[in-house]
Amino acid sequence: MSQGPRSGLAAVSSALLAMSRHLEVRDVLKTIVASARELLDAQYAALGVPDDHGGFAQFVVDGVSDEQWRAIGPLPRQHGVLAAMLREARTERLADVREDPRFEGWPAAHPELSDFLGMPVCDGDEVIGALFLANKNCPKPLGSCGFTEEDEELLSILAQHAAIALTNARLYERSRELTIAEERSRLAHELHDAVSQKLFSLRLTAQAATALVDRDPARAREELHQVAALAAEAADELRAAVVELRPAALDEDGLVATLRTQIQVLDRAHTARVTFTARSFRALPAAQEEALLRVAQEALHNALRHSGGRHVDVTLDRRGCGAVLRVADDGAGFDPGTVSRAGRHLGLVSMRDRASGVGGSLTVESAPGKGTTIEMEVPGG
Repeated sequence: MSQGPRSGLAAVSSALLAMSRHLEVRDVLKTIVASARELLDAQYAALGVPDDHGGFAQFVVDGVSDEQWRAIGPLPRQHGVLAAMLREARTERLADVREDPRFEGWPAAHPELSDFLGMPVCDGDEVIGALFLANKNCPKPLGSCGFTEEDEELLSILAQHAAIALTNARLYERSRELTIAEERSRLAHELHDAVSQKLFSLRLTAQAATALVDRDPARAREELHQVAALAAEAADELRAAVVELRPAALDEDGLVATLRTQIQVLDRAHTARVTFTARSFRALPAAQEEALLRVAQEALHNALRHSGGRHVDVTLDRRGCGAVLRVADDGAGFDPGTVSRAGRHLGLVSMRDRASGVGGSLTVESAPGKGTTIEMEVPGG
């Protein structure tokens, strides 16, 4: 095998474990590319996932800075050697890719590639990606390729496991999309039922107030107070639904900024004081960050709607490679012994499912009159 800095069985095992650790397609692609470049001691590595229109749905590189990548411009099309790998499912090992008759050039900002090792990533007969490396870090006699047959064998092993990891990640994302679709449907029904009932009651109460204005002003004022209360409840229902249907973009803002923004909104909208603290938190895989956000939203909703507490405190701490989320209130609390009943009422089953779905755990501490603390821990990537 390659005599790079991390050659050998231990390095291969480490790379395969890293690939299997991630569930998001983008994270899997990045891990595959970084592992391939390190194992084969190459200057550059890339992996492209083709679309159905002659381009790439995703294209991940390693060895190129963000600034260089932006300067290169749009994603490559399926042409030249890349197209050959995708079309013929054949490994390509070249002494100089620029001398190959299929070479069609690259943008001005593109790094200069010389020796080249490319391999299709296949799921059965379907080519689901093209993995390639360039510029092996070793002495190369004029006209020879730095990549060896042993490198090709190693990349073949990596490509086979990459296909499994990529397929599993795709299945996970499709499953999550179905779950999100089902959840949106459920929320739509809940929104329709809850808000429609509130608006219907609001309309009837407003009509009653109108009829009483002249003959019983005192009663009319009472009815108008009820209109205001019903309108506030309807607004709460809408706000809760919108927060869950349209969470802030975690990819753009990150979990800490997203939570801080939502908690600031809740603090202004409710009489209870809502505070947030983040300590030494670092970015986690996307699925874990989404699960933490959803559990925080559910726990906050419970605390603000049901606990009657004056203070809700949210903290997000680093714990090892992962993180722990804690939502604590000083409200009425409940008896965990009645968790089968309270669990449905407070969404504890849903929160536990979200935690376990990303390899995490959820604990609940509560007692009548002692408030409630919900803690979720995730292992990280």
